[in-house]
Amino acid sequence: MDQLALLFVLLLGAVVSVPVGDRFGLPAPVLMTLLGIVLAVLDFVPNVEIPPDLILPLLLPPLLYAAVRRTSWRQFAANVRPIFLLAVALVFVTTVCVAAVAHTIVPGLPIAAAVALGALVAPPDPVAATAVAGQLGLPRRLVSILEGEGLFNDVTAIVLYHVAIAAAVSGSFSPWQAGLDLVLSAVVALAVGVALGWGANRLLDVLGDTTLQIGLTLLVPYASYVLAEEFHGSGVLAVLTTALFLAEYATDPDDVLTRLAGHTFWDIIDTLVTGVAFGLIGLELHNAIRTASGRWGEMLGWAAVIVAVVVVVRLLWLLPATWLTQRLHARQDHLEDIPTNWRETLVMWWSGMRGVASVALALAVPLKTDDGSAFPDRDEIIFIAFGVIMATLVLQGLTLPWLVKRLGVQSDTDREKEIEKELAVRAAKAAKRRLREIEAEENLPEELSEQMLRRAFDIGLRISPDVGEDERREGHDQRVRRLKRVRRIQAEMLSAARHEVVAARSEPGSDPEIVDRVLRHLDVRSLK
Repeated sequence: MDQLALLFVLLLGAVVSVPVGDRFGLPAPVLMTLLGIVLAVLDFVPNVEIPPDLILPLLLPPLLYAAVRRTSWRQFAANVRPIFLLAVALVFVTTVCVAAVAHTIVPGLPIAAAVALGALVAPPDPVAATAVAGQLGLPRRLVSILEGEGLFNDVTAIVLYHVAIAAAVSGSFSPWQAGLDLVLSAVVALAVGVALGWGANRLLDVLGDTTLQIGLTLLVPYASYVLAEEFHGSGVLAVLTTALFLAEYATDPDDVLTRLAGHTFWDIIDTLVTGVAFGLIGLELHNAIRTASGRWGEMLGWAAVIVAVVVVVRLLWLLPATWLTQRLHARQDHLEDIPTNWRETLVMWWSGMRGVASVALALAVPLKTDDGSAFPDRDEIIFIAFGVIMATLVLQGLTLPWLVKRLGVQSDTDREKEIEKELAVRAAKAAKRRLREIEAEENLPEELSEQMLRRAFDIGLRISPDVGEDERREGHDQRVRRLKRVRRIQAEMLSAARHEVVAARSEPGSDPEIVDRVLRHLDVRSLK
């Protein structure tokens, strides 16, 4: 098997792992990691030959962009306090604790190298957390916090990692210079992210074509990451800023086709890249195994201690942080997405799985320092890092569904339905307001006006059937039955139309491009 064949195996596994995970109640990223581990121990499977410094630029931008599409800037702004406590403060605390313990238990491990180890194992993986949480039916507020933490903690961890690596390589460290680098990195990333987001938004308007617009959205995250890194900024923060800008300002409510196609496209990209990323985590296990070199007992002991530090620090931090946030939350009018009880706090604790960023940073540890000597304890750092990744990702990932079920933590479906109903009512009222405006401008026949009024009511009913309960009209039940009958007949009519157009594709002299264009119009019409 060569490298290309291995890539196709991972892509196939990424697709198959989704239904398999749904069938057995297991997270697809964890299944892909297990597949990678199995492939790593097979003799005929080659070692992965991806330069470590390319793993983050290749995998993180599309994964971050896909994750940001599911959220918004206002959601982050509303939850800045819990996200800060997890994504910034907890990363700092975990880094310090891991560095202190590692410096103590690993003989001869310098402080700078220990801090690098702490930084690379500190950030929970955003893809793993959200993928697992999304399949378990957790409350939306917990998923929002996990998404926010996962998206921003990489920024903090990667900056700390680079500062520590620079100190270990050069042999000198300046706290003031490190603080300045941190601030400059953030400022450059924000500037690049906003500028590229603004430019991409304008270019989307110029392109017009759906295919070209979606293609541009695939290039933009990579451009943002590379450009920010080129100017010594945070590539991760730049991608987040660009994605949030586009999510806020590049949405045209009337561009139905682009929105539907873009949603499908990014679902595919997210599934494939996530599968490959976690498959690579398992495949890279051979690097950690190779570094053990007959010191299994000693190095496994170190890894177990660091795993315990990472897991315990997260729990000890979450308990008081959640309590403090709840106290502050009770004094304010606006709502934050916070855990409401100890059960939800425990689920958040056990969701702190490490993944892609930790692997990439571990493999990117330099081989030598500036004076030509070997990087201190590089093999030990890589082995411990992979121990933390495997323990948190596989152990926590496989047991999290059991923990969620055992604690009885689940989403508030009644509240979600109520919010959906409120939005459906707003949508129907907006349609009716527009109808009244049109009636004032044009002389609509009474029959047409009544028909359009029913269509406005239908808009809300299609979104949430409960809207009908608020519509106190005579003969409501009859109209609902009539509406369902009309929708069924219309669906059958459109189905017949699609079958006829598809059949025309095989007729002599038929132009497939024109047929596909007509079929696409029918598909969009079927969704209305």
